[in-house]
Order: sequence, then C-alpha cells, then structure tokens
Amino acid sequence: MERPELPLRQLHAFVVLAEELHFGRAAARLGIAQPPLSQQIRRLEDKVGHALFSREPGRVALTPAGRELLPAARRALADLADGLAAARAVGGGRTGRLRIGFAASLALTVLPGLLRTFRQRFPDVRLDIHEMTTAPQIAALHDKAIDVGLLREPPDDEPELGFRTVLREPFVAVLPAGHPLAARRTVRLEQLADSPFVLLPRAVGPGLHDQITGLCAAAGFTPRTAQHAVEWQTVCALVETGLGVSLAPASIRRIRLKGVAFRGIEPGTARTRVAVAWRKDDPSPLVAHLLETVSQDPPGSC
Repeated sequence: MERPELPLRQLHAFVVLAEELHFGRAAARLGIAQPPLSQQIRRLEDKVGHALFSREPGRVALTPAGRELLPAARRALADLADGLAAARAVGGGRTGRLRIGFAASLALTVLPGLLRTFRQRFPDVRLDIHEMTTAPQIAALHDKAIDVGLLREPPDDEPELGFRTVLREPFVAVLPAGHPLAARRTVRLEQLADSPFVLLPRAVGPGLHDQITGLCAAAGFTPRTAQHAVEWQTVCALVETGLGVSLAPASIRRIRLKGVAFRGIEPGTARTRVAVAWRKDDPSPLVAHLLETVSQDPPGSC
C-alpha cells in the first residue's frame, strides 16, 4: 500500500493549529483566513484517513491520531528547514569541502597564511590538503581529484585550467657547508659548472626543472645530475651528504640543516613563479572564494 504524500503546507498548518488549538489564532499566525485553514486540515485528514482534531463549540483538541502525527510533522518541518539552510550554505560557499593540492615547498611560504585567512572567512568549510608536486597536481585537476592547486611554474599548454600568480621567488644556491663557495656571500652560476647537481626529476615539475637547467645553460654549462630527489627536503639532505649542489627557490632556506649553506646567486634577476590553479569551468563558489582570498590578501614576495 502506497503511503499518502503529505504536502508540507498542510503539515505546517496542522502543527500551528496543534500548538494554538484555536482556528482564529492559528489562521492569524499563518497569515490566512480561517476557511482556507479549515480546508487544509480537512485535506490532511482525508489523506490520513482519520480526524486529527476534535471540534466542539469553543474547544479544539488533538485526537489520538493527531497526537501521533504531531512529532513526525515537527521533525519533517525541522528537517526541511535544516536541509534548506544547508543547501543555501553550500550554494553560497559558506560550507562544504574544498580539496587543495600544494607543492611541499609552499608550506614554507604562501600556504599557511592563505589557509589561515580562508579559514577565518569561512570557518565551516572543510579543507582537504594534499601534498603533491606540479605534474601530479595538473593531472589531479583534470581528473577532478582536487579543486585547487598551489604549484610552481605552471605549464603554458593547459587551456582548460586557469592560473593566477601569487608569488615570485628568487633562486639560491644550495651547497654543502664544506664547499669552497660556501664561504662567499653570493655565487656566480658559472662557478657551479664543475659540481655535480641534485635536481628534481623533470617528470614531477617540468617547468621548474627547465627553468633551473635554463639558468645553467645561460651561464654556459649543462648541469651534471648526480642524483634526483622529489622533495626539496630530500634535495637539501643529499646536498648535506656531499652528493652535489643544487639551485632552489629562496624559501628553501627555511629548511634548517647544519651541513647546508644557502647562498644568493649572480645574476639574481631570475624568479620562480608560484601560482594557484583551478578548472576554468568549475562553478564551485568555494573555488571562487579561495581565488578572492588570494586577490584580497596576496602573499608577499620572498
């Protein structure tokens, strides 16, 4: 047997009348006349199949069927109100889940301040943070596994993605503490030509890898790669062991290793670009809010 559908307007009228037990006062609360209220109650009683109110001169009372229906009617109306409020919050970008990919080195620069500001503005939004390098972030954006990426040297051939620069960092030379050039305040790139290099694999960050090798080429040499490492923390650790030298974004200086020296490079005009990335066709208001946060509170350059 099919359950009868109970229109919410009739349930609302029923609950108000159950609270007032007076047709005149209930109609006034609902903003309608008494005849339409009586009609709504009659229709609801027809669907239930039993009287919900006993009507006597000067007295209205709930019947046993009415007393049974009242808690369920209140729950239904409360659930609807909660659902509408939740839908409005999600639709307005005040709640929901935002999945963010980030390059590990950005935990040393833009990430903490950006997340802190966003959480202050939207405290009910759940943030899922995923550490990944640039190439995996691009793939994850296309696969809709993340909503926003924070990455270095975004590619030029991604028409479906949008990129907004949030920071431009200079480079530093990463040297073993015992390296002869560690005694200098700055290093000319050509002075590193004979040293082996510890570099990120091109597959995980093509733009940054090509920028570093391009700087070396402009200085007249091709870096001789002794070791690859995916994360800058590992790069610095391998440099500390004496396996080679490296070039890195200046924020890497915040990785404190006693056996590693960070030195400015000459010429010091080169910068690595940090950008926020998103799908251009993503209608999510949460993504729009994050981009607004970046625009309103842009991170300072290093």
